[in-house]
Amino acid sequence: MRNEREEWYDEEQKVCITIADVTDAAQRLAAGHLCGPVSAHFLSEALAAAALLGAETSEEDETLILQMKCTGPIGGIVAECTSAGTLRGYTEKKVLEDFDGLGKPDPRKVLGERQIQVTRSVPGRIISQGLATTLGGYLTQSLQRNAEIRVEAAVSDEVEILEARGVMVEALPDSPLPKDAKLLKPLKGLDASSRNLLKKLGYPNAKLKKTTPLSFACRCSAERAAAMLAALDGKERAELPETVDITCHMCGKTWSVKTR
Repeated sequence: MRNEREEWYDEEQKVCITIADVTDAAQRLAAGHLCGPVSAHFLSEALAAAALLGAETSEEDETLILQMKCTGPIGGIVAECTSAGTLRGYTEKKVLEDFDGLGKPDPRKVLGERQIQVTRSVPGRIISQGLATTLGGYLTQSLQRNAEIRVEAAVSDEVEILEARGVMVEALPDSPLPKDAKLLKPLKGLDASSRNLLKKLGYPNAKLKKTTPLSFACRCSAERAAAMLAALDGKERAELPETVDITCHMCGKTWSVKTR
């Protein structure tokens, strides 16, 4: 699989397994933000997590927003997934010179302590909101679910996204598995085919229930940028040059807009 989310169900064990690959979206965003390899790594993982959690979205125009505040040098990360499967996001710090080029980054050093907020919303209304210090904590504490999640990314020093994937496993309330059962068995990586990954996880009989394409898309536009400038009063606009560049913080695209 590539650039899609698959939702599987094991009837015998009453377990739901969600697998997501966001490689292309991560590549587009890393390039748009001019990310170094370390920020691209953690942005890729955040996008994979948002794609997994986004399987919960059901309403038209619904968006899941994963916000991570970090005490480490990366500062913070935001990733969004819509009900249509479109993704966007950014890291506060794009280049981390003390870590770039030194191999696989250590999240304890780059992210530091984390506060995670997950918000599901539609225009004008918040559907749900939860806080945690880890993604697993969000599932077990905020949602009160017997679930585990894992995301991983592989990024070259030239900022080529080699892998950006994630898997989430949830045992339903009527599952015969023990409450303390390990749902995500240790794996060397998530780069196997879906069926092989399911076998390694211990769910070889799971059946595919739904597939959703995943892709990069941003809601920014020249019209939105112009509308933002139009909201300024006349005096503020008069002090601006005839053309200004406005960069979208979510995707890195720059729009040149005339002020008058």
